[in-house]
Amino acid sequence: MTEKPKKGAPNVTELKPAQQKPAEKKPTQISCSRGLHSFMERNRLSFGFTSYQSGRLYLVGRLPRGKVSFHERHFMHAMGVAATPQRLYLAGQHQIWRLENVLREGQTLDGFDRNYVPRNAQTTGDLDAHEIGVEKGGRVIFVNTKFSCLATFSLTHSFRPIWKPPFISRLAPEDRCHLNGLAMADGEARYVTAVCRSDVVTGWRDRRASGGFVMDVRDDRMITEELSMPHSPRLHEGSLYVLNSGRGELCRVDEQTGKREVITFLPGFARGLGFHGPYAFVGLSLPRDGSFSGLELDDELAKRDADPWCGVQIVDMRNGDIVEWIRLKGEVRELFDVFVLPGVTCPKATGLLDGSIRNEISIENWAPQDMRGADGNMEKAPAKEAVA
Repeated sequence: MTEKPKKGAPNVTELKPAQQKPAEKKPTQISCSRGLHSFMERNRLSFGFTSYQSGRLYLVGRLPRGKVSFHERHFMHAMGVAATPQRLYLAGQHQIWRLENVLREGQTLDGFDRNYVPRNAQTTGDLDAHEIGVEKGGRVIFVNTKFSCLATFSLTHSFRPIWKPPFISRLAPEDRCHLNGLAMADGEARYVTAVCRSDVVTGWRDRRASGGFVMDVRDDRMITEELSMPHSPRLHEGSLYVLNSGRGELCRVDEQTGKREVITFLPGFARGLGFHGPYAFVGLSLPRDGSFSGLELDDELAKRDADPWCGVQIVDMRNGDIVEWIRLKGEVRELFDVFVLPGVTCPKATGLLDGSIRNEISIENWAPQDMRGADGNMEKAPAKEAVA
């Protein structure tokens, strides 16, 4: 946890990772808008974001006297997050982690009211897993980008496929269309995003400027194919939203006609989208050579005489205004996902490289009678049968 607010100026903090980094790498400087603390207080929320490039999970909360808490932990290649106030699912390089809040209601630890501890990891291998969803029955599904499909866990194997786009002829580790985003609705998968319809190995890399689509997975219906590198489809208050990343746009999309309404321009490569009421939380990354170059976003930034951002911007969707923001400079250049934690004041996580994980021991609520049988005696394991 680090914080260093300055009265009358944006809050600035030097974020130094828990694990010592090579001397040549500069620490990440995080600055935020002056009103971020009061915004979180008014809306009774905290939020988080991930950076696969730096392998970090960041949690943003509020402390007393107007201080903003930035808490970070290392998870290799941190990608998509499915979040509730009590549980986080986090996609990593070759595992999907389940982190549980171990603090009871009303309990705090050094000022934090949530402590997310890794309790389980499903080892999938390097599938380039992107976004995650949780069905109403509790089954975890994820975007298996390497194999161009939606998948779930297998007890024995790396994954079990549950859906693929109809134009993908077979499952192969070729990242053909760059399937990347997943929108859930009522505990079911509803929409996905991908860069194009390609059915050849990394074919999407030659189709980045146009042809990006949103598809309804229930009936394989195309909603729109007029996007540029779309990411993060979301359903919020009855409307479908998507980040038109190649053009720097937050868009509302008509689910029937596919018509696109641009809500605002975003000065960076947009990935990661969360909501709270009329506000959208959007993650931004710096353009880089290769996948992010040669897009309309470059021209739009030049028109506005603007430098690209790495950070999070909070958008008032009623007018497109950026009301609050976080900006990162230094080692961290790319973010992936953004999520909101309603009702949470100040969250933290226990990381895999944090020595305290050895002592993160908690006991589930129980009573002595829970360990007694119907006859009132302590339950015992059944005797083993003799083997002849």
